[in-house]
Amino acid sequence: MVEYLWLVPLGFVVGAFGTLIGAGGGFLLVPVLILIYPTEDRDLITSISLVVVFFNALSGSWAYGRMKRIDFKSGFIFSATAVPGAVLGAFTTSWVPRPTFDIIFSVVMLGVSAFLFMRPGASERTQPGGRERRYHRVLTDGEGITHMYSYSPATGLVLAFLVGYVSSLLGTGGGIIHVPAMIRFLNFPVHVATATSHFILAITALAGSIVHVASGVFFEGMWRMAALSVGVLVGAQFGARISQRIHGDWIVRGLAIGLAMVGIRILVKAL
Repeated sequence: MVEYLWLVPLGFVVGAFGTLIGAGGGFLLVPVLILIYPTEDRDLITSISLVVVFFNALSGSWAYGRMKRIDFKSGFIFSATAVPGAVLGAFTTSWVPRPTFDIIFSVVMLGVSAFLFMRPGASERTQPGGRERRYHRVLTDGEGITHMYSYSPATGLVLAFLVGYVSSLLGTGGGIIHVPAMIRFLNFPVHVATATSHFILAITALAGSIVHVASGVFFEGMWRMAALSVGVLVGAQFGARISQRIHGDWIVRGLAIGLAMVGIRILVKAL
């Protein structure tokens, strides 16, 4: 265990930044683990990351819940399809060769980053829904700010399934995709999207982690998971606290920059 104590501060950084942008930290942790342990099997890497993402999301959800930023009703609705997607993704991981895994991961990172850079900022007004049935939400957070928005439940459920699948497949937790999707396609305010995404991540990451535990891969990296989890539990609280002082646009930009950096680094190494 002592030899892995240096992973605690790494977990703190991952937890703080991951919670700040609602991505769960997996998009940072996976490439770091790939670089640190280049010969490790992708099953072990995704298993370690997914368990750490769970503890990150659990801690962050606790903090965001006290701030009253989580849309719990929408979170439970999306989890109905995100959990089956996460379980399916966890089973699929063993079918993907490591070189292919690295390239897929990098392309996803760069694609989402480019999307965010091309469309910075997000409207917090309710968008017209056309003929589709829309779910209207009103949420007042702990600072007394009222958010009004609406979205298509059908679109939300489809996106949640895809996010759940990709999150377990890549071990990232899915927030890198879910946050921008909630902002762009479901009209969620940025701060509500990051907090609600974290809550959904806690549920989906737990489901994916259980599959990895059942497969036996979990125990191979147990001490590394423990050290990283200690760090993210504390880091997530710090990230949630400083999020109150940062404008939503900067959170989105931070997410885009982080995705681009890790995507380029892994892609160069893979090629």
